[in-house]
Amino acid sequence: MMSKTTGKLATALLVTALSAGMAGGAWAQASSAGTSDTSSAGNENGGGLPQIEQQGDVSFTSGGVGLDESHALQREQAHWPLSLRFTGPTADYLSGVHVRIVGGKGGEVLSTDSMGPYMLVKLPAGSYTVYAKYKDQEKKQSVNVSGPGKAKAAFHWSIQ
Repeated sequence: MMSKTTGKLATALLVTALSAGMAGGAWAQASSAGTSDTSSAGNENGGGLPQIEQQGDVSFTSGGVGLDESHALQREQAHWPLSLRFTGPTADYLSGVHVRIVGGKGGEVLSTDSMGPYMLVKLPAGSYTVYAKYKDQEKKQSVNVSGPGKAKAAFHWSIQ
């Protein structure tokens, strides 16, 4: 059984620890409030654009789950040779879509999973086949990449 003094001491220590934690959190917020970091998820692209990744000679980025990220990806479409969009029933945005892009000569140039409903890909000019697989259903589309903002493909699944 705990004595009254021990109980009061434990309560005082708990209050002190909680107060220190809250003050530390407020200090961290105040110290970061003055920064000009506009990056998304700790990346260095800024403006809400998700991290740009590299696979061989192909650069790509995907996301769009949040509003800032979604707007940034839509805004950037004009600067990327290929843009992809993934939707489900009632135009729900999808993430976790497995994307494979195969070049005209049959060689795979990209194989990755989308982190959201939008994917932007930098590819050299040429003809490609894009395979997009959501759950167990794979769809494919042919695209002709000819320059920034030119090639777009939208994939829609009616499965949940």
